[in-house]
Amino acid sequence: MQPPVQKNQLITAEITDLTHEGAGVAKIEGYTLFVPDSLPGEKAKIRVVHTKKDYGYGRVEELLEKSPDRVDPPCDIYGRCGGCQLQHLSYEGQLKYKQKQVKDALERIGGLSGVKVLPTLGMEYPWIYRNKAQVPVAARDGELIAGFYQKRSHQIIDMDHCLITDETVDEIIQEVKKIAKETGIPPYDETTHQGVLRHIVVRIGRETGEVMVVLVTKTDDLPHRKTFIRGLTEKYPQIKAIAHNINSKRTNVIFGETTKTIWGRDVIYDRIGSVKFAISARSFYQVNPQQTRVLYEKALEYAELTGQETVIDAYCGIGTISLFLAQKAGKVYGVEVVPEAIEDAKANAELNGLDNAFFEAGKAEDVIPAWHEKGIKADVIVVDPPRKGCDEALLKTIIAMKPKRVVYVSCNPSTLARDLRILEDGGFQTIEVQPVDMFPQTTHVETVVLMSKVKE
Repeated sequence: MQPPVQKNQLITAEITDLTHEGAGVAKIEGYTLFVPDSLPGEKAKIRVVHTKKDYGYGRVEELLEKSPDRVDPPCDIYGRCGGCQLQHLSYEGQLKYKQKQVKDALERIGGLSGVKVLPTLGMEYPWIYRNKAQVPVAARDGELIAGFYQKRSHQIIDMDHCLITDETVDEIIQEVKKIAKETGIPPYDETTHQGVLRHIVVRIGRETGEVMVVLVTKTDDLPHRKTFIRGLTEKYPQIKAIAHNINSKRTNVIFGETTKTIWGRDVIYDRIGSVKFAISARSFYQVNPQQTRVLYEKALEYAELTGQETVIDAYCGIGTISLFLAQKAGKVYGVEVVPEAIEDAKANAELNGLDNAFFEAGKAEDVIPAWHEKGIKADVIVVDPPRKGCDEALLKTIIAMKPKRVVYVSCNPSTLARDLRILEDGGFQTIEVQPVDMFPQTTHVETVVLMSKVKE
């Protein structure tokens, strides 16, 4: 069957939906056309730019009817920069889109119809929320540039500020760029694998104001190290740590294995609610602490802790959720595959005087069954997996352990839906689903789910 449209054809169509990547969806005789920068309810003249057997791609040539949710993006590089996808959609529209995204995934992938999916919890001011930026460096016309990647490419869009990033973080990135240009440090070229400076990483403790700067180089030493230290610390006294990370591999991964503190402390501190965290250069720590608190308080609410329960936190990281739970639980056991994260989690438990939180390094699907054999019985199991979702062996372990409640924190509606289906088939019931907008202006959504064990 030939598609009903051809490349370069100009058609008029209505946009009926948005994909999980934020592209509009038009249907032409049942054929799906994905159209970036368009919104549901809009009518447009669309140029077909690419066709495949079952779907194609189009470009808006002229908007004939605009959505009432369309707004003018305030960022002057929006549309080129790949950091944001939804600045042209009103914030109220973004929150509804994310609720629908979660609901559609549960129904389409998990076969879970009729589940209570609550309205997305958003921010009062959905800008300048990121406490961290990881900015790649390159050369253009002999000049050092740094910024986020262009959409669907590895071409860097040079920028001097970002509307979703903390302003201090923005300023310090520009200062690093200035020093690097003045000292003539060669930027890294990923095509030739030559050059020195690869990434600028800056993070701030939003509650404490403390800042960490990490300079990632291909080389073992950082040229003009003293110039960087003096220039940054004299201008920004809130900088408490400067680190040098070495990544000599030909890879898209940002960090290499070796990190050295070249000035100040090894960590900066921040708080989420009443819990204090020490954050090292490579620690995973949520980039939107304001909404992280909303997310974790919802997880705590769903756990329904009275002070007696034993809780297991799979994928515990540096203990962020674990320590929130430990304030209300009898005992909390956290497991994480990254040994350095477990050391951070233990240090954070000690930092907060929480002696009822215990941490072990290893795969959750290996460690949790071993705990079960030792007689550790969980009343509540909390999972917060990466985008790929839970390991199947872990889901089988949860089903076998039969906790009263499972609290699932997800950053990917598709794998969430898949895993909920497995847990439902294993005897659990999905009670309530709460989307949380951790990343305004982007298509990403976090979700907290409460499941309970169905009585046999």
